[in-house]
Amino acid sequence: MLVSRRPRTFAARLDSRTESTPIARQLLRAYLAALPTGDRYRDTAELLLGELFANAVQHTDAPTDRLIEIRFSLTPDHRLRLEVHDAGTGRPSLHTPTPDDEHGRGVLLINELAEKWGCCPRAGGIGKFVWALIAPTPPTSTLLAV
Repeated sequence: MLVSRRPRTFAARLDSRTESTPIARQLLRAYLAALPTGDRYRDTAELLLGELFANAVQHTDAPTDRLIEIRFSLTPDHRLRLEVHDAGTGRPSLHTPTPDDEHGRGVLLINELAEKWGCCPRAGGIGKFVWALIAPTPPTSTLLAV
């Protein structure tokens, strides 16, 4: 009998530095590569994880030696759940940037591309985590020549 198993939750702690963002995306790509349909999440997941991680680095009031934790898991209804945990007290807020703003579009992207997202306090009362659920993209179909 063949039993299908989903990968468990993956978690890693990275330095709270902008240079850690590509490492977070690389870890996500490795996690998705282990899923039979991981490619159906990849583009959106990488973009959103990059935004979530960058926000955690740029907008924290936590000491610079605090680590940022990332978590990935596949839910029972086949949604990819991304979480970014940090020790900061600030919470993300949705606002519409002006055309001249050079920054401030991360939460807007998350709001548009994630099926759902939110922010919750961390266990133990220090910091928060921001999560996003990503639905798989439809499978690509092959066009048949007639």
